[in-house]
Amino acid sequence: MANKEKKAEQWKEAKQLCRLNDEDIRIAKEMGLNPLSLIKNIPAKNQLWKAPVKQWLHEIYEKRKEKSSEKAAVKSTKKLTIGIKSSPVEPANQDNLGG
Repeated sequence: MANKEKKAEQWKEAKQLCRLNDEDIRIAKEMGLNPLSLIKNIPAKNQLWKAPVKQWLHEIYEKRKEKSSEKAAVKSTKKLTIGIKSSPVEPANQDNLGG
């Protein structure tokens, strides 16, 4: 039980330090990130190239969503083409071939 409380406290700390809201925390958990990785990615004053954690989180979330939707589209296209190729074809009637 102490582990859950510790984890909840870490999420609370990450939420405060990274200036995240509940939706941002949900996104981070959905992607499998932990609170320490969010805190670790807070840009320092000399890291001007680094995006704020909230912006970084939303960027990687959008990339993952695009990637998964592309995979789903390819998968459904493959199923469709496989379904067309494997559709049953009626054999030719051997009685009407003349003979």
